[in-house]
Amino acid sequence: MGNGTTDAPTESTARAPFAPWDRRDLPGRFDVEETARRVGNYKWTEMKLFEALGGWVATVPELDVKMRLGTHCYHHAWHADLWNKRLPELREMKPERLTVPANEAMERFIAAMTEPEAPELTIEKLVGVYRVLIPRFIAAYTYHRNNTSEITDAPTIRSINFILQDEFDDWRDGEMLLQSLITTPDHARRAADHQAQLEAIMVEAGGITGAGSIGTGETSNSEGAH
Repeated sequence: MGNGTTDAPTESTARAPFAPWDRRDLPGRFDVEETARRVGNYKWTEMKLFEALGGWVATVPELDVKMRLGTHCYHHAWHADLWNKRLPELREMKPERLTVPANEAMERFIAAMTEPEAPELTIEKLVGVYRVLIPRFIAAYTYHRNNTSEITDAPTIRSINFILQDEFDDWRDGEMLLQSLITTPDHARRAADHQAQLEAIMVEAGGITGAGSIGTGETSNSEGAH
């Protein structure tokens, strides 16, 4: 200073892209196409669950079960609507083209889950939803939330966080209903047999989004910003 010259700074004064306490990563595990595919699978399955629970409300004889199914079915309708609104933001294509099951085995799972129709089969109805499907939803959503970017995919994470709260609450409600209904060894056998049948189909499907629903069995590791 004072000699008519200025010295260049010896080191950069630019701010780091993230504060020292911020450990988020810019790239997530999923590119735009993979995220859209998964969201389309979520929407399709949430819609099917809404339809199943709504249909059972009219036929199950137990009033407490009927009331809970009525509440839960609208949770899944809302989840499907959240994903429907997310799809156009993720990819410029009609959401209907992405609203599909992960694979043919997932279609068969939904068919087997909804097959028990008789009024006396409430245990089988609840087992399919609360001991097989919703746990798989929780696993898939948790994996997705933990492996996408908090920076580039914050809307998806926000939706998943809202949805997961419903899924956990509904899972607890469903298990309590099941425990109140399973009161004899025969009931326990019915529940276990039906769960085993459905689990076998779900394993074949690979989960809600197919192989790689929770990272195992992935055919590729997609990475990149959204």
